[in-house]
Amino acid sequence: MTTPTRLPTIPVVFYGPIWSHKVLRGNFSARIDEKGRLKIPTAFRSLIEETHGNSLFVTSLTGDSVLVYPMPIWIAVEEKIARVPSTNPARMRFLDRVNFFGQPAEFDRQGRVSVHPRLRASAGLAGGVAGIGPPNHLAVWNNERFLKRLEHDPFTEADARALSELGI
Repeated sequence: MTTPTRLPTIPVVFYGPIWSHKVLRGNFSARIDEKGRLKIPTAFRSLIEETHGNSLFVTSLTGDSVLVYPMPIWIAVEEKIARVPSTNPARMRFLDRVNFFGQPAEFDRQGRVSVHPRLRASAGLAGGVAGIGPPNHLAVWNNERFLKRLEHDPFTEADARALSELGI
């Protein structure tokens, strides 16, 4: 059995050309303590608090990972989904999942966020975890699960072509 490669800790604040504000970039290694609290690194936490405040929504769409949204970003998602007809099956599945796993949260004084036991168990979060910073939220993964995901779902030539067609 091979030992999983440890992801480097590289929190980065990025001012992108299409973004009028700071966004989250990079990754971080962290731990979930025995009480289910995730310590968010200062670089990420400070940026979230500075741009969006202390209120968060902690959820998942698949149960494989934890998504930590600043509350204003999550409210914008809710406003968009509210414009979709309530009978739309994709809307119903989306809301079922994010509400089943989701809960409002806030950073505590040590920069920790509580993750609901149901979501922790589903995502396999205990001990060391890997976090990545998509532009407007944090995604937190079981480190081994994330590395397996990267291995089993590699970036392909087809992906490169699709991005090229989008001008990326």
